[in-house]
Amino acid sequence: MPAPIRLRELIRTIRTARTQAEEREMIQKECAAIRSSFREEDNTYRCRNVAKLLYMHMLGYPAHFGQLECLKLIASQKFTDKRIGYLGAMLLLDERQDVHLLMTNCIKNDLNHSTQYVQGLALCTLGCMGSSEMCRDLAGEVEKLLKTSNSYLRKKAALCAVHVIRKVPELMEMFLPATKNLLSEKNHGVLHTSVVLLTEMCERSPDMLSHFRKLVPQLVRILKNLIMSGYSPEHDVSGISDPFLQVRILRLLRILGRSDDDSSEAMNDILAQVATNTETSKNVGNAILYETVLTIMDIKSESGLRVLAINILGRFLLNNDKNIRYVALTSLLKTVQTDHNAVQRHRSTIVDCLKDLDVSIKRRAMELSFALVNGNNIRGMMKELLYFLDSCDPEFKADCASGVFLAAEKYAPSKRWHIDTIMRVLTTAGSYVRDDSVPNLIQLITNSVEMHAYTVQRLYKALLDDISQQPLVQVASWCIGEYGDLLVSGQCEEEEPIQVSEDEVLDVLEGLLVSNLSSPVTRGYSLTAIMKLSTRFSGVNRIKKVVSIYGSSIDVELQQRAVEYNALFKKYDHMRPALLERMPIMEKAATNGPTEIVQTNGETEPSVGEPKHPPPVSQPANQANDLLDLLVGNDVVPVIHTTVPPKPASSGGELLDLLVDISLSGIPPMTAYNKNGLKIDFTFERANPNPNVAVITIHASNSTEADMTDFVFQAAVPKTFQLQLLSPSSNVVQALNQGTVTQVIRVLNPQKQQLRMRIKLTYTHKGSPVQDLAEVNNFPPQSWQ
Repeated sequence: MPAPIRLRELIRTIRTARTQAEEREMIQKECAAIRSSFREEDNTYRCRNVAKLLYMHMLGYPAHFGQLECLKLIASQKFTDKRIGYLGAMLLLDERQDVHLLMTNCIKNDLNHSTQYVQGLALCTLGCMGSSEMCRDLAGEVEKLLKTSNSYLRKKAALCAVHVIRKVPELMEMFLPATKNLLSEKNHGVLHTSVVLLTEMCERSPDMLSHFRKLVPQLVRILKNLIMSGYSPEHDVSGISDPFLQVRILRLLRILGRSDDDSSEAMNDILAQVATNTETSKNVGNAILYETVLTIMDIKSESGLRVLAINILGRFLLNNDKNIRYVALTSLLKTVQTDHNAVQRHRSTIVDCLKDLDVSIKRRAMELSFALVNGNNIRGMMKELLYFLDSCDPEFKADCASGVFLAAEKYAPSKRWHIDTIMRVLTTAGSYVRDDSVPNLIQLITNSVEMHAYTVQRLYKALLDDISQQPLVQVASWCIGEYGDLLVSGQCEEEEPIQVSEDEVLDVLEGLLVSNLSSPVTRGYSLTAIMKLSTRFSGVNRIKKVVSIYGSSIDVELQQRAVEYNALFKKYDHMRPALLERMPIMEKAATNGPTEIVQTNGETEPSVGEPKHPPPVSQPANQANDLLDLLVGNDVVPVIHTTVPPKPASSGGELLDLLVDISLSGIPPMTAYNKNGLKIDFTFERANPNPNVAVITIHASNSTEADMTDFVFQAAVPKTFQLQLLSPSSNVVQALNQGTVTQVIRVLNPQKQQLRMRIKLTYTHKGSPVQDLAEVNNFPPQSWQ
């Protein structure tokens, strides 16, 4: 059989291939020849064939059939065979294949070989792909070599020990005695690998961390010698002595000094020396400075040293290398909370990074800029960030807009500035803002009573310019509906008022209803705004006509609104002014916990962390009856069930006193409803210590032979009361009185008036929906006195 071609010739041949298919054909032909040679147990060319196989493996072709040949080469007595065999083992084998266990004995023999290079091969292979079983079997051999005087073997043994510790952490203590003299070695290779070994041990064991803290002075001395040493050709990299060893020592010092005052104190001086004496013109020096900064920030360093570290990061921001700028921005973002004032000194440089062409740098600069915003610089920072919002890519607009909203809410110097800033965001990036921006801005505008005329005028002018930004259009529609009378009256004092007629305002809102740019939600805002203007403008007939048109809209939401508004015009026109009156000042919902929904007179509103006092309004009897009449029509407000926290926020005559503990009061029960087999009983309890709160538990039972499913109980009370309806125990009332559905109602009655309630019952019985209304007026006097 002719001799196989050499590796060099194979490489040359493969490189002549002009297509992938041609290369594949060459590889397959050579693999067939190699397989034939392996089958014939050709020892002469085994090494050459495995070498060619490894080259093919590097090109991405399968070479697993050469695994056993690698083991045969490892068992050979020739160094050249062992070298290719061990290289093949590292490339083709791993601990997932049982073949690697056959190597254990060969590696053990080679670790005790008389030639250091063979020992080195065995250490490299074990440190690269040794499994936990191999590491347990060979750890003793590695530990012996770690104590040898041969520098070549010690550095390889140290790295192999790192792999052993990662695979079998419980073997860590075996290497502890061998680490005593490692740092006294003069050879930089041994020092480097020794520091890697100590770092691994400290990261994996708190006991080892405490044990090695006594080595801090020795590490400081080694680092100082590296800084102060003169030119050494074998260790010099761009004019710096062994930067790789310096970086490793700095990482180990960071681990040793973390949360330890004594160790941190011992390394403060050397860190200052490294920070001030390291050359920054080359990337090597920047790498050392970056590790120094990380170490300073992670240990308990002095304040002056931390300022020095932040100043280094500030210099990094001026570097031409974008990777260094990115690293600096990321590091400053991590430290801005603990060293805010020091980072503030580099604010202008950070803001300049917003103009960088690299998107990663721009994102980090944007995040850091928002972290630097405070009450002192809010105007300047917002000016820069709004300019960035105007010109940035779409991928940044959502995050930038959210950041502006949060910063403005927290640090706004005035309400006018706050409103102007939010409106600027909506006009430039309205389509990218978060969903909650609209209700938040509406709340801000509502609570800024003195700014109502100015705000509605600004928003109206914004609508005339652009209706494509849906959140802006929604806020503008809401404000025009609320404060349209201020718009047409020209009462704005903050800027020159505009002259606009009622018809012009209605033209704009009607244009929103028919615009293709308007979303369904926006159309709903616009229709509601037009409805509100029926109590603020004189042109009621035009508004009636618009509302009636949308009663047949294909948009179900819009249709429902229009039908309900038509009902107000026809059946309850006397109530329309009261229902459409201007919204009161809204309370800010708590953001640090779940929001509780409190139902008041059939309407839901969020209950905040502070108690809400019921308004002391005395309503005439006919107006209370009008409210109860709402349940007769189709405009029933659905009950939203509440989740009750375990404790009230305060006590007294407040609504949250509904949530206090309850004690039995001896009030007699009553039957509120008994019809068609459905019986509703009320039992009463008195909230303690608030005598103004009555707790009513409904008990629904079913005497028919079929279950009542989809059972819903709703209730409404006059405005002088406040009502909270909790979740029912079930929505199925079982047949033949086999069980009851219970539900708790809490009623606040501060004026001690006689309790009246309108209830609505809906359920499905024998496949047919049932709905019924009832009025309950015969409450026991003890329940409301």
